[in-house]
Amino acid sequence: MILRRLSLMHPAGRSNVRASEGQLQEVAVPNLTDTQSLILSRASQRDDRIALPLPSRLRGAAAKKVVTPLIERGFLTEVDADPRKRGALWRQRQDGTFATLAITDAGLEAIGIDIDPPRPEPVADPALKTPAQRRNTKQAMLIEMLRAKDGATLDEIAAATGWLKHTARGVISGQLKKRLGLSVVTEADPRRGRVYRIVD
Repeated sequence: MILRRLSLMHPAGRSNVRASEGQLQEVAVPNLTDTQSLILSRASQRDDRIALPLPSRLRGAAAKKVVTPLIERGFLTEVDADPRKRGALWRQRQDGTFATLAITDAGLEAIGIDIDPPRPEPVADPALKTPAQRRNTKQAMLIEMLRAKDGATLDEIAAATGWLKHTARGVISGQLKKRLGLSVVTEADPRRGRVYRIVD
């Protein structure tokens, strides 16, 4: 594990995004490769959390080299697989059954995604219930940035969170829009590029 300061610093050390007081803190950020982050990001966007198929360039020994550390660190776990879904099979066990890989809660947290708390019993109007949000997480930081008047670009989000752009885009689409039901709009800014904002 390495410590990365979430102070909205550019990877090269230049500050290019303003940080609020609550964002200037240190949190543990797993040292993942871009490919490992991509695998976890893709899995996080699926309802079943399945991490396969892997990126097309990963085959054989190269796939094991990238994926095995994710399993050893508890970010991916083996689950039973449907043998008819050939693209989602990881291995065949000694008993003849097949396994695939799914992202764990630890894997979600490794890429800065909040874990939804256990759901209560259904209520009369479920629409009135929204998942609780933890403070001082990357997802909370993202929501704060998008609620700001000027919104945020993918470059600004990536600099603030340490996410890759495709991870940031996936969190906006899968977590904020789909799971939290937030209305996120995008608009072109001639100076900054495409800007994302939450509209209440």
